[in-house]
Amino acid sequence: MKKLEDYVRSIPDFPEPGIIFRDITSILQDADGLQLAIDSMQELLKGVDFDVIVGAESRGFVFGAPIAYNLHKPFVLIRKKGKLPCETVSKEYDLEYGSAEIEMHKDSIKPGQKVVLVDDLIATGGTIQAAAELVESLGGQVVKILFLMELKGLKGRERLKKYDVDSVIQYEGN
Repeated sequence: MKKLEDYVRSIPDFPEPGIIFRDITSILQDADGLQLAIDSMQELLKGVDFDVIVGAESRGFVFGAPIAYNLHKPFVLIRKKGKLPCETVSKEYDLEYGSAEIEMHKDSIKPGQKVVLVDDLIATGGTIQAAAELVESLGGQVVKILFLMELKGLKGRERLKKYDVDSVIQYEGN
């Protein structure tokens, strides 16, 4: 039986020399790989008491929605600014070169709800930190942050040290 790492395609020197891009499309394009990814992430939620799963655009949707479906939990979207139709709350955060803004519906998290945040990859942690702060601004409690992959060399976990963070696959470099 293949390990999840065996489904990840590693592309050297993308997007620039010295970087190894970890491509998840090779996981998604293989039924066994996709099932293993979802099952592996879901396994990390055993024993976690939570009410709702929140997925960060866009790959957090790919992994978060099936987990929410399997566990019969609601699923909430965090999107790039301007993509949601109802009243929203937003959070701006810094990128390596510039800034970005994410938002979620103002009524999507109820005060006191226990939330699991899901995304595909933790690099520097900026996006998911902003997502956690959005959830908290609505009165939600982030009880777990879950990733498929982690680039340990970029130290995103340090930025999220006040949260319970878990990842299925960990790569030492960037």
